[in-house]
Amino acid sequence: MELVPGLPYFIGLECLFRVSFDQFPTLTLVCRRWKQEISSRKFLNLRKVAGFSQPVVVMVQARPEPERKLGYSFNRFRSPTYRVTLCDIKTGIWRELPRVPWFSHGLPLFCQVVVVGFNLVVMGGKEPMTWVVSREVSVYNFLTGLWTRGTPMPGCQRSFFACASDEDNYVFVAGGCDDENKALRSAMVYDVASDLWALLPDMEMKRVECKGVFHEGKFHVIGGYEVQGRFEKSANVYNVATLKWEPVENECLIVRKCPKNCFSGGDGKMYMCLNNDVTFTENDKFNWRCLTQVPTETRSTIQITGGLNMLFAIGSSGLGEPHKAYVFDLASHEWNYVAAPEEFVGHVQSCCWLNI
Repeated sequence: MELVPGLPYFIGLECLFRVSFDQFPTLTLVCRRWKQEISSRKFLNLRKVAGFSQPVVVMVQARPEPERKLGYSFNRFRSPTYRVTLCDIKTGIWRELPRVPWFSHGLPLFCQVVVVGFNLVVMGGKEPMTWVVSREVSVYNFLTGLWTRGTPMPGCQRSFFACASDEDNYVFVAGGCDDENKALRSAMVYDVASDLWALLPDMEMKRVECKGVFHEGKFHVIGGYEVQGRFEKSANVYNVATLKWEPVENECLIVRKCPKNCFSGGDGKMYMCLNNDVTFTENDKFNWRCLTQVPTETRSTIQITGGLNMLFAIGSSGLGEPHKAYVFDLASHEWNYVAAPEEFVGHVQSCCWLNI
């Protein structure tokens, strides 16, 4: 069956491959056939193989505050308003996603953001006005251009937990602390398509401010602490194939710090930014090696992610300074500056990689 009248099926498919992802909501409205084609995982995979997928960085970014005059103001200590922003690596175009309707004061502080297929999932964090822990699960679909409300996170209030996705179906959550600031070892998984939560076996130890990384078919819960401030170098690893937590023989971190800038590059390597160095490891033995140093202008409040043989770093030179972004080419080993409009230089509290 033809996708475009008068053209063979595969030529029509090539035409659809070339449409930018931000136009997907429009394409799905053209006809039922186009909607079925574009909504399939096969289309997304073929688009990637054909070389037309777009590398995009998704960020939870503060909206820049207007300049304030010197002197006392009741708004002076107000929390910044966070929203979801995107940076298209190939084109250098920045954009903001539609506002989440049920967050009138912006996204929760310290919320987590992950990508699952055509969906962006935002969960956790604390309400900006009340600092009450949020159980909300918000899902943005890039095909419809709309936010939907997912089933809230079950169990106790959970904050500062590890979170990661397999990029296809599931979001994994583990550790964190409850509403009494007690460390947790419990874990669970969220099926985005069915909008259902399921419990996983408990981890071996309790972990707060741990980092979640899904790497090579396993959910890694790295670092964190049971007693506040006493960060661990160890990790717990959940094997999706065996449905069990596996022991990790070696310490996975070099120093006792929060490993917030640790991620899987999709190239068989895990990367981490530590003391201005970008390091990597190629196996679960966690033998970290230095790759490069991050640009000086990003070192104060850096966030880093990557994919498709690229790394993306964004940060500032100091507290309150505008954020600047750079892309590191793993082939040439060079950092390249990514210019951003003024409305996209606010603080970034978390980010993830999207290849769509």
